[in-house]
Amino acid sequence: MTINIRPAVKEDCPGLLELVQELATYERAPNEVTVTLEHFIESGFGEKPVWWAFVAEVQGEVVGFALYYIRYSTWKGQAMYLEDILITNDWRGKGIGKLLFDQLIEEAKEKKFNRIIWQVLDWNEPAINFYKKYNAEVDGSWLNCSIYV
Repeated sequence: MTINIRPAVKEDCPGLLELVQELATYERAPNEVTVTLEHFIESGFGEKPVWWAFVAEVQGEVVGFALYYIRYSTWKGQAMYLEDILITNDWRGKGIGKLLFDQLIEEAKEKKFNRIIWQVLDWNEPAINFYKKYNAEVDGSWLNCSIYV
């Protein structure tokens, strides 16, 4: 079995959104995905992209992805913000997450980001254990805030 990690292309977007929906279902929020395919494509492949992604492909089928954007800290400068990393259920436990995460690390180094930041749900033990293999710091002192405008 050959696993190919490559940058996402515009044609991957419908499949990526299917995986986003799978992730939302896993995270117990299946009705929270409201982004349209058109907006998703424009945001990643339009004139001014705001996100980039890598996909994991097996025999031409996308079985996982990692999507990031640039976050800026007035204290620390630019960082890679990992919005989502997902391996479809049938392909978990086969090393695909490691391949994607290692690719993100290489990308962050190449782009001279000083760190990679992400969030993980406190009940998602498999993900937390995965990140701990990378010596990730899990900081529970910050609270998430948002408003809808």
